[in-house]
Amino acid sequence: MENVTTTIKQLLNYVGFREANVKSDPESKRISIFIDDETISPKNVPLLINDFNQVIKLIAKKANEGPVIVDVNNYRKERERLIIELAKASAKKAVLSKQDITLPPMNAYERRLVHTELSIHPEVKTESIGEDHNRAVVVKPIRD
Repeated sequence: MENVTTTIKQLLNYVGFREANVKSDPESKRISIFIDDETISPKNVPLLINDFNQVIKLIAKKANEGPVIVDVNNYRKERERLIIELAKASAKKAVLSKQDITLPPMNAYERRLVHTELSIHPEVKTESIGEDHNRAVVVKPIRD
């Protein structure tokens, strides 16, 4: 994982991000990139994550490291926190209203976060519906 981290640092330097920091956690296969640059706004971080993700996966594959999770400026970490909060709030709403709650469309990783978080909730069950970019999670109260 150290070779991957070094390569990413070099790549960021070549691109012109002089104030970039790269940290890796070999256990969880997570790579966190922190870029202190005025061109990096919260608005364009999601695009950066997708682009970096593709490049870094290729770098990791070439280094025989396998799949890695990439985060830029803690965007993914914050997004995960928000999705888990949304899942919990939806479960509460489903139980109180006794109605199914359909969450907005999410990618596979985000849907998995919802399913995992609510799998231990005794009063709801989850199901994915839709196709492709319109795939979403439905939180259903368990009816007696």
